[in-house]
Amino acid sequence: MSPLFLVLLIIAFTAATTSTAPLPTTQTLDLDDARGHGHGYDQQLKSRTFLSPAFTLRPGSVSNKWYADIAFPRGHVALKSFNGEVVDVRGAPVPLHETYLHHWLVEPYYAASGGGGGQENIIPRANSGVCKGGALGQYFGLGSETRRTATWVPDPYGIEIGDPAAPPEGYEERWSLTVHAIDTRGAVDRLGCTECRCVLYNVTVDEDDDGYAGGLRCCYDQARCAVEEGFADGETRELFLRYTVMWLDWSDAAVVPVRIYILDVTDRAMLEGKSEPECKVEYTVEACSSENRARNECVDVKVTQEVLPRGGDVVYAVGHQHTGGLGTSLHGEDGRLLCRSTPAYGDGEEAGNEAGYVVGMSACYPEPGGAARVRGGEALTVVSNYSSERQHTGVMGHFYILVADEQEQLPAPEKQQLPSLCFSFPVSWCVPAWLSLYQQ
Repeated sequence: MSPLFLVLLIIAFTAATTSTAPLPTTQTLDLDDARGHGHGYDQQLKSRTFLSPAFTLRPGSVSNKWYADIAFPRGHVALKSFNGEVVDVRGAPVPLHETYLHHWLVEPYYAASGGGGGQENIIPRANSGVCKGGALGQYFGLGSETRRTATWVPDPYGIEIGDPAAPPEGYEERWSLTVHAIDTRGAVDRLGCTECRCVLYNVTVDEDDDGYAGGLRCCYDQARCAVEEGFADGETRELFLRYTVMWLDWSDAAVVPVRIYILDVTDRAMLEGKSEPECKVEYTVEACSSENRARNECVDVKVTQEVLPRGGDVVYAVGHQHTGGLGTSLHGEDGRLLCRSTPAYGDGEEAGNEAGYVVGMSACYPEPGGAARVRGGEALTVVSNYSSERQHTGVMGHFYILVADEQEQLPAPEKQQLPSLCFSFPVSWCVPAWLSLYQQ
């Protein structure tokens, strides 16, 4: 079967399928699913909540700042989850229709020991790929869906950090945080502001941008989106990203390390015969034609293939989409479904349930005793579906996956339970392990 025929087959299958149908070895989870820890790590699990440095916003304004040396767990540990949300000075969650959380990114780096932390003393430390050149190198990162997306790394796995032997001599590990937020109070076009549509911002797009309609290049730090009369001098607010990290000390349990890969549907290098990835991060969905609209076929389907440099077991996977997203899926080289991740849309006013916004993405975990295995060098197919009832700018179609190397597997425990899920909505919390017993 040729790769082109396989891609076309997957497109047809995905466009025609609307229900979640995971593999026998994969579970697709959303906010209401619960999993127990499984390896008796409950008593060793540690958790702490931090606040980012403050950032200020007024109606229409944008803050997109990078913070170095943030508060973060220190020492040799295994990260188990990271959840975040925007809060005000009182600690109250801020809804997306007031402050849109475009994204937050957390990434480690090496800094000169005892140095001042200037850029000249920093060595970036990105994830395992597949993008290059600093694109999508984060260890954790979400957007508007952050409150209702499970980030729990299932037992016995963990993201290893703080290995004292890892930094180059004279350097130490530190952590950075990027928070990109847009204040949409009084916006003339709230969706257009969140999609960073260039005509709404006080920016100039270069003539050589080839029709660039919107995205990250138009909603950079201190840019401003158009607001209604009376909001131009509106209230300035001080906000924070409140984030909760859960981890295990590396010495406390037999943890299997995982590698982080982020796949990007805009990377067409493999399909075009190029040797290096070309992750563009975002793209534009054009409005469908009148003919397609009449046939009720306003769905934009984008497909690509990317290669994992190392094989192993996929132990967690989740997609990332923006407003208009209908779901994204990840397939093996033979067309097998590895994960389907579907956005949840809010239908209220309160934080975590904002009407019309993507407030969660379903995540995929392996079934107990099963595995979604991929080979080193295997070409994985990413499919991203969006509604094209109208134009959407600056959209994304990413897949974040955690892969355990084949040689890193532990023997199965005598009795395996399902690991718990952790969320930051309405407050930071985890489902206790015993609640999953009914599933067995």
